[in-house]
Amino acid sequence: MPLSARLVAPAGVGRDRRPRLAAALVSAALVVVVLLAGCVAPKNQASAPAAGTSTPAPSDEATGDLAQFYGQQLDWTTCAEGECATAQVPTDYANPSGPSIGIALARLRATGGEPLGSLLVNPGGPGVSGVDFLASVASTVSPDVRLQYDLVAFDPRGVQRSSPVDCVDGPALDELLAYDADYSTDAGIQTVIDMYGELGAGCAERTGDSLAHVDTVSATRDLDILRGALGDEKLSYLGYSYGTVLGSTYAALFPAKVGRLVLDGAKPPTLTTTEVSQGQAVGFENALRAYIADCQAGPGCPMDGSVDDGLEQIAGLLDRARSNPLSTGTARDLTASLAFYGIAMPLYSQSYWPYLTQALTGALENNDGSMLLQLADQYFDREPDGTYSTNAMVAFFAINCLDSRDPADFEAMRAEAAQIEAAAPTVGVYFGYGATVCAQWPVPEVGGLPSYTAEGAAPILVVGTTGDPATPYAWAEEMADLLSSGVLLTYEGEGHTAYGSSNECIAAAVDGYLLSGTVPADGTRC
Repeated sequence: MPLSARLVAPAGVGRDRRPRLAAALVSAALVVVVLLAGCVAPKNQASAPAAGTSTPAPSDEATGDLAQFYGQQLDWTTCAEGECATAQVPTDYANPSGPSIGIALARLRATGGEPLGSLLVNPGGPGVSGVDFLASVASTVSPDVRLQYDLVAFDPRGVQRSSPVDCVDGPALDELLAYDADYSTDAGIQTVIDMYGELGAGCAERTGDSLAHVDTVSATRDLDILRGALGDEKLSYLGYSYGTVLGSTYAALFPAKVGRLVLDGAKPPTLTTTEVSQGQAVGFENALRAYIADCQAGPGCPMDGSVDDGLEQIAGLLDRARSNPLSTGTARDLTASLAFYGIAMPLYSQSYWPYLTQALTGALENNDGSMLLQLADQYFDREPDGTYSTNAMVAFFAINCLDSRDPADFEAMRAEAAQIEAAAPTVGVYFGYGATVCAQWPVPEVGGLPSYTAEGAAPILVVGTTGDPATPYAWAEEMADLLSSGVLLTYEGEGHTAYGSSNECIAAAVDGYLLSGTVPADGTRC
């Protein structure tokens, strides 16, 4: 789901996931820590270590009350996803003898006879279900990877099947996501703060004590318990988007347990809120530029003139939707916020650009917002009956508000918003005022780690895409520099993430790393 520090209109796209189009659309036509200063150790370019083994290895964490979690036997049963199990982890790592949380797992066994071990996968978010992602990733990785690895997906704590965050019903979430905030007055800003305050109160009431423990550091410690329970000496891991935050946090916490880690669509956990918001705003602005240029080069494009002219036409559409929401043929009109998400969603993949052309044709030529609404609903996992098929949106808020929050200083937010809009004139307005989301969050901030350099970790492969809107390429460069053993692999193209959706060069480099431990030369470009 996008990745602005926060998600909806007051905070930008927010979720950083790899999107999927609804079948109806197909048939019709994807955290704030101060950046650490100081020197970074020389990069280790040696081969990555062997993947997992069948015997559980001792862990620094597998002592005392935690030992029972590392030594647990997983009870695998047949399920729609393949094999499913539930692992128990402490709700609060400060009190491992207290209540526990069940982490949902799904597994597809290696198709070969002697697997290398488990390859744990995460699609991003935060808040996106890994279990739901398993079938997709199984068709994304190469047949050779499927041959030699058990693919294991999990729902992180607070997500979908793993003690999920629950906050409000569908109509209340509809209202929040469609709301066009007015930040021109203090009263308008306070209204947004109060709206998210009500959301947080609902989360506390409906979720209970676990709401205070869905932070990324706790989820990462869960990941090491999963490694131990699966019987892998080292962690082999494929993380997309926010999944790279989990992966890099794992390396920082457990550098000796790093096996083969692929971090695709990187978001450094050290970015400040302003850096995240402005980076994504510029990323989506540039992706929109690339889309318009491609659209105007072909037939039937609803935007005429130059690329700048096309941007002005889209900006005008968003302004009209704010002052007079577009009809959609349903009881719901297309607000500016919903229109923005309808535009942003197809920018995650170049293969989805034709759907954006269809949606913009209806909106620009016929004042019809129906397809943009469908795209926004797809982004939010909203079903036609008004229900939400996942809890991704509320989990996104809950996890981010535990990981980091900024003071909701009105003048500081105005200055930040002006800076973002100057850098991204068309879409920047949707990426400011992120501090409003967590200003009244009912549980305290947990925060991140003091360092993410992961000294002593084996080589970690960081994959960046030059035209990635949600996790800009500069973030991949920064992640590779941040990690003492980070190695940068670059895809020169458009879209969010690269492995499995770009070219053979990227696939061969990632496969070689996962299967034989061959680390590509740092700076390899495909």
